[in-house]
Formats: sequence, C-alpha cells, structure tokens
Amino acid sequence: MTFDNTKQIISIRIRLFIATVLILAYLAVTYLIGRIKFPVLGLSETAWTIILIAIYLIIFFIPIMLNHQFISYSDDDENIVIKYFNAGIGGGKKNSIKIYKTAFAGYKTESRLFGLDKSLILYQKVGQNVAKYPPVHISALSKEQRNKLIKSLNDHIPAI
Repeated sequence: MTFDNTKQIISIRIRLFIATVLILAYLAVTYLIGRIKFPVLGLSETAWTIILIAIYLIIFFIPIMLNHQFISYSDDDENIVIKYFNAGIGGGKKNSIKIYKTAFAGYKTESRLFGLDKSLILYQKVGQNVAKYPPVHISALSKEQRNKLIKSLNDHIPAI
C-alpha cells in the first residue's frame, strides 16, 4: 500500500496564501489608499487591523504548532518506507525511514495538545536490541489515512 497527504498539505498552503493576500489587500486599502471609511460595525481601523492580524497569525501558526508534515508511506516491497518533512513556510529537511519488514519491531502513537498533534514512533530490531526512530507527526493525515497506516503497521508487527 502506498499513499501520501499531498492534498492536505496543498490545502494548508493555499489557505495561508489566501490569508496573506487578503491581509495585504486589507492593509493596502485601509492605510495606503484610505478607501474604507471607519468605524465599520462600530470598530475603528486599529481594532479591525488587530483582529484581522490576530486571525492571520492563528492561520499562520496552526500548522507550525501542530507539526504538520508531508508524509509518504509505502510497504509495497520488503521494506516499510516513510518519507516526511515539515509542511510549514520554511519547509525543512527531508527525512526518510526505511525498515526491513523482518526487522520491524513495532510502533507507538502519541498525542499532545488535546489530541490535535499526533505522532508515530517506529521501532526496529538491531541485533539483540531495539532502536527507536524520531517521531513522525501524523496530524496532517486524514483520519482514513491514519487508519490505513495503523492497520498496515499492525499487519507487519511480528508475532511474539
């Protein structure tokens, strides 16, 4: 099985782009051109500016706070392969985890921020020991994709 969360990451980036264009357009129309006559709905231009910039910052920082990552998962051959990188503005270092199915030792899921930030930790047998990989944040996966991922990993857990 192979899948990735390209659609979710593109959606996040489009929302951020639209929010950026709208806030810049508001600032240009309000302060450079002066076309909006205040008060609007009883609020001054300063109040509207603060409210709109606060909304913009929330839209901007949610993917960063929830550690949204692009994830590509494949278990089609003798390996389990997960490729991932941060989906925020800066992007980030591309990472990859490749585990032979025979060396796969299990996984653990963790949640924080009231279950909004979910992560996956993979384990691999290395000789007589078990190695732990850094967490892969799976918050940006759809519920269906998370379920597919967990089902696939469960299928590869060795019988004890």
